[in-house]
Amino acid sequence: MDHNRKVKVLDNMENKYDVLVIGCGVIGAAAAFELSKYDLKVGILEKGNDVSLGTTKANSAIIHAGFDPESGSLMAKLNVRGSELAADICEKLDVPYRRNGAMVVAFTEDEVQTLKGLYTRGTVNGVKGLRVLTGEEAREREPGLSPEVKGALYAPTSAIISPWEYCLALAETAVINGSDLMLNTEVTAMSREDDLWKVTTNKGEYFAPYVVNAAGVDALSVHEMAAPAKYVSKPRRGEYFLLDKSEGTRTDHTIFQCPSADGKGVLVTPTVHGNLLVGPNSENVEWEDTANTTAGLSFVRETAKKSVPGILFNKSIRNFAGVRATTDCKDFIIEEAAPGFIDCAGICSPGLSAAPAIGEYAVELLAASGMKTEAKESFICERKRIRFNELTDEEKAEIVKKDPSYGRVICRCETVTEGEILECFRGPIPPVSIDGVKRRVGTGMGRCQGGFCGPRISELFVEKYGYDVTEVLQDRAGSEMFVGKTKEGR
Repeated sequence: MDHNRKVKVLDNMENKYDVLVIGCGVIGAAAAFELSKYDLKVGILEKGNDVSLGTTKANSAIIHAGFDPESGSLMAKLNVRGSELAADICEKLDVPYRRNGAMVVAFTEDEVQTLKGLYTRGTVNGVKGLRVLTGEEAREREPGLSPEVKGALYAPTSAIISPWEYCLALAETAVINGSDLMLNTEVTAMSREDDLWKVTTNKGEYFAPYVVNAAGVDALSVHEMAAPAKYVSKPRRGEYFLLDKSEGTRTDHTIFQCPSADGKGVLVTPTVHGNLLVGPNSENVEWEDTANTTAGLSFVRETAKKSVPGILFNKSIRNFAGVRATTDCKDFIIEEAAPGFIDCAGICSPGLSAAPAIGEYAVELLAASGMKTEAKESFICERKRIRFNELTDEEKAEIVKKDPSYGRVICRCETVTEGEILECFRGPIPPVSIDGVKRRVGTGMGRCQGGFCGPRISELFVEKYGYDVTEVLQDRAGSEMFVGKTKEGR
């Protein structure tokens, strides 16, 4: 069965777009979101069966304030701008977001001097409200900090977010405003013909005068289809612990250690869903290798305890790893690499923070290359979903009265109802897997990690989509949940 019900069978005329976006992680989604504000025919080509399947779904979920990137860099400019945009976008599109503030802690006098340098850099970058705290002042704000902390840089504009919901909201908004999303559509070749890019995929050929390369760890491969390589891709893996909600108040702020050449280091942070997240390490890998390792997780655990000694790692409910797309360049690579071909490559941290600003910048580059940017008369920028567990008792009673499916709790850990799941089935980008439902409504995110709700969600796929039970996916193509049926046919 074709799990990609959104793929469109188009003739050559319909396959012609004003601009094609390759990849629908948060950067591709942000570019499509921004492009959909204009009177353009936008196509989005995503090789996975859903949006946000790469780096976007496995990262630290931080909207960084912007004190870390080198002043004058694209990272610095787009981080600060993206952070400013994120709060407004999340409010309009109903994405979980909380401005909890961050601290970078120092354990030596040399590191205290590093904090002062970060303060100066952040001020130059335009970050508001930065302060250098003494160790005592830091512990007044965060009593769980190690007594060895000698100082901290406090950044009140740092925030936490649900990254996959952010990506989905941006992509859904682009689709609502007329963009075409083609899932399970992998780009295999490109050529420039008569001022048009011919983009060959496993689903056919697409044409456009302009292309945005937002392919994440695959960005170099896509780049080399359009132009000679100018950089070296260096995928880097980071491993994490996700702890139970009982540890979710261990810290209120996001706690960083002083950054190194490998990145921002191991952090400890609450999540917008009420858990505690700890990680990542940093390890170069050959490709998109998201395996967890004993050595990597041991490093994360011991390093995090240096900042917050009281973390109870026996409350871990999940480990995961993400791969980010670093390169041999110290900055984001966002430029016109060939006529009408815009690279968005090397988007490592703070890429999530910078995403909406990267979308804006990509459109600026396209306009400079000749693309017309006539604003639409009507751009829809609103989105709302029901989160049953956040409603008052009166609101719950009212919605159940209108739709009894909201009275059937499917995910006990997170109190997610059948009504919420059925509503996401009707969304602009419906899920095609158990984890696709998870990313939309939060099922399977609690202590049992889907052990209770998974079977019922599988049944809903069978009932509502007409799937055979053996076609129900856990996540990506090839991750079938069931291999056969019982004698009763189930």
